[in-house]
Amino acid sequence: MTTRRTLRPDDAHRPARTALRIFVCLLVSALLAACASTTVVRTPPRGKPPATRQVPPPKPGSTALVRKGDTLYRIATTHGLSPLDLAMWNRIPPPYTIYPGRRLRLTPPDARRTDSRPNEPPPVAGTPTKPPATRPPTGTPPTPPPRTPPPVTTPTRPPTQPPPPPANAAFAWRWPADGAIVGRFAAGDPTRQGVDIAGKSGAPVRAAADGVVVYSGAGLVGYGELIIIKHDEQWLSAYGHNRARLVNEGQRVKAGDQIAEMGRSGASRDMLHFEIRYNGKPQDPLLALPKR
Repeated sequence: MTTRRTLRPDDAHRPARTALRIFVCLLVSALLAACASTTVVRTPPRGKPPATRQVPPPKPGSTALVRKGDTLYRIATTHGLSPLDLAMWNRIPPPYTIYPGRRLRLTPPDARRTDSRPNEPPPVAGTPTKPPATRPPTGTPPTPPPRTPPPVTTPTRPPTQPPPPPANAAFAWRWPADGAIVGRFAAGDPTRQGVDIAGKSGAPVRAAADGVVVYSGAGLVGYGELIIIKHDEQWLSAYGHNRARLVNEGQRVKAGDQIAEMGRSGASRDMLHFEIRYNGKPQDPLLALPKR
């Protein structure tokens, strides 16, 4: 006797459900494989700045061609330079505008490329480099000259002497602001070309010596509201990160006159960034300012 099996409603959908489960499993496996091959980018913990790439200093005589969209600040930071240095080396006047097609020097004007080989004078035209050979008499065998080893010469480099220190200014410097020193000068570091003097917002910023204001503006990125005073043909002083500028270009000021209010434009705190330059080269202000 044959038993007849009763078909339940779920039996009709069982093949479709099995196929759906297989498809879901394959999809999950593919997603897991994709996640395993994905590169995970880890962000640095909050409060710790990302590591910066050290830029080697340009070689003597290096230049950069200004292209469309370039700024003085971009070219300077790309080559690890101070924007103010780059402007002075290339005699770019305020407001420090550059144009495509111009080639900017990336080293001071007096930087020279040195050659490790000693200088040799060129031969004079018409002068033989070797003495003419003399023919011996007929029938007499020539006598070979005595063999002597050639003299050994060691090329010597000309002694490199450090540049002489700048002459003392013909005037007396005075402190441009009151406050503690929170940043010191470091030769060769484009971010530490002067000293940083901490203070309160709005505190007076004074001229460090008599002179004429040659720049008053915010066109040089990295210095905020900046004032530059020319004291004579060799000496300049710069005052950055001000909250307000109180003098105009061409204005003559006396030592101690208030020229600005301290602020944090272009800085992370209220302070004055003060620089002294001799023939365009930054000098350590603490060597020129009077002892406190």
